[in-house]
Amino acid sequence: MYPAIFTRTYPITNTADVLFAVTQDGYAGVQFNLLSAGLASLPESLPDGLAEEVANFARSNGLFIAALSGTYNMAHPDSTVRLASRVGFANVVKAAHRMGAPVVTLCTGSRNESDMWQHHPDNDTPAAWHDLRTELDYALGLADVTGVKLAVEPEPGNVICDATAARRLLDEVASPHLGIVLDAANLLSPENLTHQRTVISHAVELLSDSILLAHAKDINASGQVVAAGDGAVDLPAFVAALRSASYDGALIGHGFSVEKTRDVAKFLTHLVETTS
Repeated sequence: MYPAIFTRTYPITNTADVLFAVTQDGYAGVQFNLLSAGLASLPESLPDGLAEEVANFARSNGLFIAALSGTYNMAHPDSTVRLASRVGFANVVKAAHRMGAPVVTLCTGSRNESDMWQHHPDNDTPAAWHDLRTELDYALGLADVTGVKLAVEPEPGNVICDATAARRLLDEVASPHLGIVLDAANLLSPENLTHQRTVISHAVELLSDSILLAHAKDINASGQVVAAGDGAVDLPAFVAALRSASYDGALIGHGFSVEKTRDVAKFLTHLVETTS
């Protein structure tokens, strides 16, 4: 397991400068976002050679590209919005293949039209599930052609809101190209923090055969997102649970300001080096 970071944490849109900063801060890998290369996250076109350039800069800095972000609202209630996002998503999958990023991350979406991360009561409807599945089938078609894997993240505001819903999706789709991004903070709330070890271990056990990435977000006792190590999430317990499931990939920090990047790198490095 190794410490990594969202490149979007850095307010820089030049690949070389972003990846140099990542290295200087002490990370071993990244979840890359095409914003960090001066493009949109879901670009309408992919300039020739750009993905290969990202790969070369990562290699020269000794960094792993753990994943490429490809999130859009896969459950948006307007089908024209979903369809319009497909062009950019296809370019992300193409970029991931060219730069050697093994995983593209997804957002299973929300019926909330203005914010794909916010809950909406219609998220639990068969129609929302159907629309998500339609988008996922399209995305998996691209993954099948390129060999890139796709990872969905249980998010409380999304259609796939918890580990149980994620397990249902995995079983229903039954694709070797689909896996999970697991973030302990997404499983927790102020109400269940006192028994978080049980919550975390249950989720890891339920999804252990499909965990492709691990996110290290943190929350405080009020549920607000804070930098990893500054909150109430038992991240050592999370890492221990991941190890018990034979996960040995990136532990990716996010949800904090650029001023905290070095502190988080030190925390995550210590965590992966000392937690068994």
